[in-house]
Amino acid sequence: MTSVSETIPVFGQYIGGTWEVGDSTHLIDVLNPATEEVVARVPRGTASDAARAIAAARNAFDHGPWASYTVEERRDALRRMLEIFERRRDELVELNIATGGAARPIAEFLQVDTAIAHLRDMVMRVMPTFEWERPGPAHVGQGVGQGIVVREPFGVASLISAYNFPLLLNIVKVAPALAAGCTAVLKPAATTPIEALIIAEIAEEAGLPAGVLNVVTGDRDVAYEMSTNPDVDIVSFTGSDTVGKLIYQQAAASLKKVVLELGGKSASIITEDANLEKAAGEIVMHTTMHAGQGCALLTRALVHRSRVDEFVEILKQGFAQVRVGDPADPTSSMGPLISADQRQKVENLIARGIEEGAKIAVGGGRPERDRGFFVNPTIFVDVDNSMDIAQTEFFGPVGVVIPFDDDDDAVRIANDSDFGLWGAVRAKDPARALAIARRLRTGTVVINGGGGIFGHGLMPYGGYKNSGIGREYGEAGLDEYLETKAITWGVAEG
Repeated sequence: MTSVSETIPVFGQYIGGTWEVGDSTHLIDVLNPATEEVVARVPRGTASDAARAIAAARNAFDHGPWASYTVEERRDALRRMLEIFERRRDELVELNIATGGAARPIAEFLQVDTAIAHLRDMVMRVMPTFEWERPGPAHVGQGVGQGIVVREPFGVASLISAYNFPLLLNIVKVAPALAAGCTAVLKPAATTPIEALIIAEIAEEAGLPAGVLNVVTGDRDVAYEMSTNPDVDIVSFTGSDTVGKLIYQQAAASLKKVVLELGGKSASIITEDANLEKAAGEIVMHTTMHAGQGCALLTRALVHRSRVDEFVEILKQGFAQVRVGDPADPTSSMGPLISADQRQKVENLIARGIEEGAKIAVGGGRPERDRGFFVNPTIFVDVDNSMDIAQTEFFGPVGVVIPFDDDDDAVRIANDSDFGLWGAVRAKDPARALAIARRLRTGTVVINGGGGIFGHGLMPYGGYKNSGIGREYGEAGLDEYLETKAITWGVAEG
């Protein structure tokens, strides 16, 4: 790690429309994970900072001009933000490469362009034609009358995000919250906070009233305040299932609504008649995409026993084409993990797989580099689904190959997991693939590569079991930030 000098930029928190740097002795270093150099510093926010941000959001929701904005005015505000995001697009790509460690194609498409697409979608969803009020049917009971069903903003939203897709994950929380009319406090991950602060810059430039969007940087104390403060109405969290369960418990005391997008150990079922080249290509892509730091990535390849050896040989050829290196180098196809701690976690799990008796068919170890948090893409074979490496989320470039005997066996293995976020089926007969997909206990299933990872980004995204509660993206994501109110009246007053 380089020493901190005056040339390293320092970003402030954004609370109640004001930028705050705070005590210069309490700052977080933001590293380039490929070089381990300090590229920026941000405040180490406190619970007190979070409480002030929540108070600002509460006041903005209850008493500020945002509460009286028409749908058209809210749409115009989001449209101004969209225009600024599009203007700053290239800057955001470079930032993600430097601080998130994403290879350029991932930084451009998934990290930035997909985030902008989600914001654009929310601009469209607050058009005046959006059905905020729906007529209810006449009813007969003790009297005769009619009514309407009204969708209203939930209130103050605590938005707690993860490090791996720092712009996308923040936008898929901020955009629907604002589109619904909520006010928000956003806490990004401590390792990748700058994108969230740029969102605040853009919101300020777009003219959002003070307190509508607040950004606090920090660690557990900030997240705890955001999960427990009684002025918060809804908490949306993306991260590990372990932390998600803690947040769920913390929010329960005041019965807050909670939306959780958590981990995954997603399975791809590859039948005996599947196209092995396409199936293997999909596994190579998922294993190496952003160094495996994605909860929806396919990390369990379930292959018909008769095709396992052939499949593994094709995998080896595919991984031989992967170049691990600094994502700033345009020839690199996979960058580093986010931190030394994350690399150690992944390496510990690789060692555990060897202890369990699994064999490494591809990779293992680190590439020969002096600096950076790199791990080679790794594939295990001779794996039983009961092993830790088949049940524990690596969040790194590691996958396993597990054989199955028939479709029932494949479904059993795929569903034998605490997670249920993503899945895939490869089969020659699409009707057979659909039948298998319907039996999988997971939030999304991709058949024969259709849509790809995030390819249908406006469809509902979320998980079963320990993979979370609620949905993000598109109409389903917006709906999480809306309350439903029924208003009824009689035909006439006697």
